[in-house]
Amino acid sequence: MTGGHGAVFMDRDGTICEEVGYLDSVERFRLLPGSAAAIKLLNDRGLKAVVVTNQSGVARGYFPESRLQELHDELCRQLRRGAEAFLDGIYYCPHHPSEGEAPYRRICDCRKPAAGLLLKAAEDLGLDLTASYMVGDRLEDLECGYRVGARGILVLTGYGKEELESQKAKLETQPSFVAGDLYEAVKWIIVNVEKR
Repeated sequence: MTGGHGAVFMDRDGTICEEVGYLDSVERFRLLPGSAAAIKLLNDRGLKAVVVTNQSGVARGYFPESRLQELHDELCRQLRRGAEAFLDGIYYCPHHPSEGEAPYRRICDCRKPAAGLLLKAAEDLGLDLTASYMVGDRLEDLECGYRVGARGILVLTGYGKEELESQKAKLETQPSFVAGDLYEAVKWIIVNVEKR
């Protein structure tokens, strides 16, 4: 989709909040340092801030889909409290191709690296995906962005360091940037948006 504004798509676990395995309770939810400030920078620049996250814990039966709403409400509360920051959208995939029960056990077009979540956000928010960025701690996050023409940024929080060391050579398209954390990624994005 073209004609709209770009967005900054962000993975949730390991990028915005701490990676704790399957995040299944509000009590275990912790923003990573700098995340609220990073999202506030996007808000202040008029860039759409959108979360796109695989949540196969639903398919695997670790927690009900309704738990995701509680977790995302907590995410929004902590962003407001931390920096008066906000998200323009939160999109998630509850599926897994081989684990769990119907309707969640299925091959879908929304589980990253498939681009379904980005395409849905673009439709809902009127976004230009080729003017967008995908930030995550896994190379599958970046691959998801590349499939729609977005630029990919790997953060070294969460699984990022491990991914960089073990998987980078296998990636057809290298990260546009490797950032220490979300705040550093957002600062780089803002410089690049201003250059365009």
